[in-house]
Amino acid sequence: MLLSIDIGNTNITLGIFDNEALVETFRLASDKDLSQEEYELLFKTLCKDFQIDDCVIGSVVEELNSIIKKSCDNVFDIDSYLINQNSNFGMKVLLKNPKEIGIDRIANAQIAKTQYPLPAIVVDIGTATTFDVISKNGDFLGGVIMPGLNLQFKTLNSNTSKLPRINAGISEKAIGDSTENAILSGIMRGSACAIEGLIHQCELELGEKATIIATGGNSRLISEYMIRRFDYIDQYLTLKGLKYIYELNKNEVLVKV
Repeated sequence: MLLSIDIGNTNITLGIFDNEALVETFRLASDKDLSQEEYELLFKTLCKDFQIDDCVIGSVVEELNSIIKKSCDNVFDIDSYLINQNSNFGMKVLLKNPKEIGIDRIANAQIAKTQYPLPAIVVDIGTATTFDVISKNGDFLGGVIMPGLNLQFKTLNSNTSKLPRINAGISEKAIGDSTENAILSGIMRGSACAIEGLIHQCELELGEKATIIATGGNSRLISEYMIRRFDYIDQYLTLKGLKYIYELNKNEVLVKV
């Protein structure tokens, strides 16, 4: 079985694949204070019912790269593959500086290119909300980065004296009848409007309609406030993309071993 690990700024998401089937997922906090021994115990406990033969790691938190790789290598007695900017992504990255792109965004773009009609836009609603735009030729064109939902809630609370800290949730109506409901409307509905408007602007630049794929824990909730909803929602799109990139590089990995 293949263990796919997505190390994000807020969470570490783990997915266990049995061939093509995603059979189990787990989520941990991206805790830089945990020791290697503590991470090893977590991996051993979470994956105790599975035979892990390979592991692929995609990360946007460099401080955790070494400790997570070593933990997996020790627990499963393998040589985990840490995706880096020299990996084969199977697509052209048409950015001014291709090496600045996050591995998670490349993973999203690659699996979208493989599984969905092009052109496509992946909207990943995480710590940051990102757009990854893939051309009809399958090239990564670039995208959009804006603050994610929880970051907006946190910033509003920390930079005002009276507004409370709340979490993402259902906004019953646009006109909030309390401070909490007004915040929910502004951030949940406001983010939905921003996402929908940015999709429209990206499509104008593409010159045609795109397939819109959403990922991230709040994707379905945000979709409820959009007139044009996402075409597809896949919470585990990044894990699947990491698996695909690993398979592109698998022969090179085996040669090195």
